[in-house]
Amino acid sequence: MSSSIPRSAAVAAVVTAALAAGLLGGGAASADEATAAAAPVRIHDIQGSTRVSPLVGKQVTGVTGIVTGVRTYGSRGFWIQDPEADADPATSEGVFVFTSSVPTVAVGDAVSVNGTVTEYVPGGLNSGNQSLTQLSKPVVTVLSKGNTVPAPVTIWAGSVPRAYAPQGDPAAGGSINGLTLAPQTYALDYYESLEGTNVRIGSSRVVGATDPYSELWVSVKPFENPNFRGGTVYGSYDAQNTGRLQIQQLAPIAQHPFPKANVGDWLVGRTEGPLDFNQFGGYTLVANTLGEHVDLGLEREVTDKQHKNELAVATYNVENLDPSDPQEKFDALAKAVVENLASPDIVALEEIQDDNGAKNDGTVTSGETLKKFTAAIAAAGGPAYEWRSIDPENNKDGGEPGGNIRQVFLFNPERVSFVDRPGGDATTATAVTGTKDDAHLTVSPGRIDPANTAWENSRKPLAGEFVFRGRTVLVVANHFGSKGGDESIVSHHQPPTRSSEVKRLLQAQAVNAFVKDVIAVDKQADVLVLGDINDFEFSGTTKALTDGGALFPAVKSLPLSERYSYVYQGNSQVLDQILTSPGVHHFTYDSVHINAEFADQNSDHDPQVLRFRP
Repeated sequence: MSSSIPRSAAVAAVVTAALAAGLLGGGAASADEATAAAAPVRIHDIQGSTRVSPLVGKQVTGVTGIVTGVRTYGSRGFWIQDPEADADPATSEGVFVFTSSVPTVAVGDAVSVNGTVTEYVPGGLNSGNQSLTQLSKPVVTVLSKGNTVPAPVTIWAGSVPRAYAPQGDPAAGGSINGLTLAPQTYALDYYESLEGTNVRIGSSRVVGATDPYSELWVSVKPFENPNFRGGTVYGSYDAQNTGRLQIQQLAPIAQHPFPKANVGDWLVGRTEGPLDFNQFGGYTLVANTLGEHVDLGLEREVTDKQHKNELAVATYNVENLDPSDPQEKFDALAKAVVENLASPDIVALEEIQDDNGAKNDGTVTSGETLKKFTAAIAAAGGPAYEWRSIDPENNKDGGEPGGNIRQVFLFNPERVSFVDRPGGDATTATAVTGTKDDAHLTVSPGRIDPANTAWENSRKPLAGEFVFRGRTVLVVANHFGSKGGDESIVSHHQPPTRSSEVKRLLQAQAVNAFVKDVIAVDKQADVLVLGDINDFEFSGTTKALTDGGALFPAVKSLPLSERYSYVYQGNSQVLDQILTSPGVHHFTYDSVHINAEFADQNSDHDPQVLRFRP
């Protein structure tokens, strides 16, 4: 059967009929006008050469193409593609047909579609996401079956431009929606020019592990900011890593299990299907054919044991830990502390929930959570850690409602002592006191500037005073505001709006001011500021923390390729940090990769460890 629908014959028939009916006058000009009026709308006409269809909101009829993929779950519908491409590389030849109910067509069907051209914004208009051009409320006619699917466009390292995106149009509020696509210049334009098109990739490295939603990330650029464990590092706002693509599959998981892949694994062979756009990853290859998963055996790292004269301090986000979590989670986290982190002397924990987790009944204590966790550590062969913390006010520190997450210090009393100085509570600020070259805290444990509006609906920093081998060490555990509300790097605003940075900047300034107060008393004070900073080592947040030389981000002591604690949309990046005051002269630093790169995770963050001699 023919794989395309004859067009010239249809146009000629319409023109002939119009002439016979006396609707058109004679002459070449009238015939041309009739031909233009009768020409059917083709897919590349719908897609146009910008991100928004020139026909958005209009009814179209007789849009023809070959079905290249069918999705029976989630956003139900199917993709069609015109096998007769135009000469413009900016116009896609594929489009998604949204059916809402399970489609009745099959791959290889030649169809004619009547419907409305719409621009669907995954995540809503306020998300900043680009829109997906689609046909909605379709009336579908199957013209023939068993047609050859249009050959896929191969996406490979040489086809994806190095530059990520054009600058947004200032006259349009920084949007790139109205700009003509330049697919040979910008990666986002290249992918947009293939929206809805049948595409393929060859053997590709996994750079984002399989998540609970059966999706993973690969890179088609093997040498783009690689790290030695197989990921690709996000090193600046201008290095977005253009080779990343999200991979899903069209086959239901019950029929065809999705591979459970870690970073550094490979999808070998051909992965092929339509190129989609979604809220949680942007451009996504939804595969009809999935490459073979090859497990390269990525192993969890183990850090070095501290020397007896070294103080080992760690930070670890344990992801909403509460007593209702299965014992297996407690045991796995405990094993990581003992075996992978080598039982640090001090461990700052983030996301310890209260004693009944997300049950929103006013409970704020976390003693049961910590008893269960420290018991698991001891059972794993670790030290008998003690803990110190400040209970928050109910539902005042953000996070899961009712969970009341907070930071906690664990410490090994056989190696380090905690200076208890009473008076600390959720609303009382600790301050710096002492004589020259002898800085101390007024309350320990205590919170830093908890009344500051920077901490509204956010975790307040927890400060503690420790003594190791006769030397005072001040530690500040943090969990800065999340990136919630930020636009993604595939936003139609370029550069994207990062609204959450405003709060973290204020939080960083408050912590920086506190550290400067310590240094004003003792220039050689040993101060460690650590935790889930929720921002990059090159960010304005980190620059505010380090203002005036008060702190140094220890992750910058690592090679560029090793600077990451989290993997998001295939980008290995820094969120967790330990920063040192000028008094901390020599240290070793390790981002211990045990979670972020793995499909099986006990937390989504990698812990950080710093060892030094006070």
